[in-house]
Amino acid sequence: MSPTQALLSALLSALLLAATALPAAAQTKPATTAPNASVQLQAAGSDITFVTRQMGVPVEGKFTRFSAQVQLDPKKPETGSIGFSIDTGSARFGSPDTDREVPKPEWLNVARFPQATFQSTAIKSSGPGRFEVSGKLSLKGTVRDVTVPVQVTQSAGTSTAVGSFTLKRLEFKVGEGDWADTSMVANDIQVRFKLLLSGLAPL
Repeated sequence: MSPTQALLSALLSALLLAATALPAAAQTKPATTAPNASVQLQAAGSDITFVTRQMGVPVEGKFTRFSAQVQLDPKKPETGSIGFSIDTGSARFGSPDTDREVPKPEWLNVARFPQATFQSTAIKSSGPGRFEVSGKLSLKGTVRDVTVPVQVTQSAGTSTAVGSFTLKRLEFKVGEGDWADTSMVANDIQVRFKLLLSGLAPL
């Protein structure tokens, strides 16, 4: 490679690195209320929980580590985008024995699938402060279409988004082998969330 080619190659690499770094840098800027501005998730007070039934008895767990990427103008929701990343290894039931079982291959297989993700494909208004968010949920290597109803309220500069949806664990191969018996662990898992957000434009 000639000196000129080497210089051009170095300049091109630098430009590519700069272009790649821009989205990450943009996320560190303070949130604004401009339409479609990035909205910031407030970890304190936000939670994602899930409820299943074991031998008919409700069992509740939660994820303790997750992030959200939200760009949304409430007055033009169809132009927005919502994404979630959940650390599957952060699932907690409050029982040491259960907490040790959940990461295993039969359940969430955390070693192979450390994250579950959701990415919206369509957002539409369903009434004042109400939205239907459709997208792709990826869990344990399986991707399914889901639609999530979301209710948003606002107070003192903070927006609170709440909602719930039900997924079929066997569709995602959660609980394989002997644990596929739904008389032991129900197939339905209800996922509930409450997210505190800053930077969302007025409803």
